[in-house]
Amino acid sequence: MNAPLPAACLNPINPAQTLSQITHAWDTDLVNQLTQYIAIPAKSPMFDADWAAHGLIDRVVQNAFDWVQAQKVAGLQLEIIRLDGRTPVLFFELAASEGTTENRASQANSASASSQTVLMYGHLDKQPEFAGWRADLGPWSPKYEDGKLYGRGGADDGYAIYAAITALQTLQAQGVAHPRVVGLIETCEESGSYDLLPYIDALRQRLGDVGLVICLDSGAGNYDQLWLTNSLRGMASGTLKVQVLTEGIHSGDASGLVPSSFRILRHLLDRLEDSATGRLLPGSFHCEVPADRLAQAQATAAILGDELYKRFPWAHADCGGSGGQAMLPTTTDPLQALLARTWTPTLSVTGAEGLPAMNNAGNVLRPFTAFKLSLRLPPLIDAASAVAQLKTLLEDNAPYQAQVTFESDGGATGWNAPGSAPWFEQALNQASKDYFGAPCGYIGQGGTIPLMNMLSTGFPKAQMMVCGVLGPKSNAHGPNEFLHVPYAKKLNAAVAQVIAAAAWAA
Repeated sequence: MNAPLPAACLNPINPAQTLSQITHAWDTDLVNQLTQYIAIPAKSPMFDADWAAHGLIDRVVQNAFDWVQAQKVAGLQLEIIRLDGRTPVLFFELAASEGTTENRASQANSASASSQTVLMYGHLDKQPEFAGWRADLGPWSPKYEDGKLYGRGGADDGYAIYAAITALQTLQAQGVAHPRVVGLIETCEESGSYDLLPYIDALRQRLGDVGLVICLDSGAGNYDQLWLTNSLRGMASGTLKVQVLTEGIHSGDASGLVPSSFRILRHLLDRLEDSATGRLLPGSFHCEVPADRLAQAQATAAILGDELYKRFPWAHADCGGSGGQAMLPTTTDPLQALLARTWTPTLSVTGAEGLPAMNNAGNVLRPFTAFKLSLRLPPLIDAASAVAQLKTLLEDNAPYQAQVTFESDGGATGWNAPGSAPWFEQALNQASKDYFGAPCGYIGQGGTIPLMNMLSTGFPKAQMMVCGVLGPKSNAHGPNEFLHVPYAKKLNAAVAQVIAAAAWAA
């Protein structure tokens, strides 16, 4: 699948008809399906240890299964697969189609149908609630307003299975040829996809010769064009705990003699991060940005400009209003802003224990402090090595011989996209122009999709269409998450067109 495609194969479907069909499906059905999905708190296993007993993950999987079955896509085989002790996956398979005689005739003289498979990926598990939702919104209280469907999980990325099937329905309705397509929808992604590899191993023969992966779990630089994700950061996470006492002691009696667990923890983090700049100190956590990614970042920075940092909900100096000075980003240079969130290692503290609530905080020297650490890694850094280095760095030679432990939650190595084959780059640009009126953009994402590194290893020759609806202010994982429905419709149409183009990629 490396050669350029003739013009007849780049745009094998009618764009206006395609967008009309997909818009109708979203307006009459998909928004309603996703509204029901958002209302179910199907939190990922990391955030709901009793997920199996609660049955919420099983419920969203069954709902998606029932919906797909009701679509009656000709020839589609569908099943829920369950391995013992693991979260379930939804798997579908659709044999290749040569399309109608009329469509075949328009392309037969210019290309040969491909025998390779398209793999479509998404997930149905969700992040937890988080605080700070607008008063009239909530994570499990879906609301459709001004083209945005608010609530947890719709954009990240419950829409994927519905969009995938809608794309296939559109191709069949127009009698357009398509390659063999398989779909894998997991329910462990927000926990690091630790259940996924056993399923990939179990399904390897059924996946077939994958030539194109379409992952619908990523983001967009704006809502004005198709965006292809060209890199993903990795992640190392875990809990750093410092214990100095077996029980709390009156601070007037002990402070000054018993060292504060919080101070020791701060000292340990100083080994890892320069608190003045946020730069990670170990050189092994950094890597050079490849030349092609740097060139794409420069082009994207020129497109997005200061929106790269203005899109965030910055606090103001008046502590909540909009009349004071806004917080400043680490940089206002668009290129450096883009690289900072895609190729730079960064530490975040995402949780804490041992700290009582303010209204319950007496004058007590606390026995321990624990922080949940999330370390985003550049795409080319091996996560397992980073986790091991992190543990050694934080635990060795503890100040005052304090009891220091770093318990890892594991890690996920990032991903750098393979080079784009000419046909694939052509198809992306054509689809973006047909549905958005602008060429395809390329952007790195700061998040992690563990599956992509697995798939690149398992299918090294496959093209990777990693895309999604998480554009500016969509705020996945945080408050007021939304799915931008007008963008989702156009993305859905672009995906259908690229699948059709893949049928003729040799």
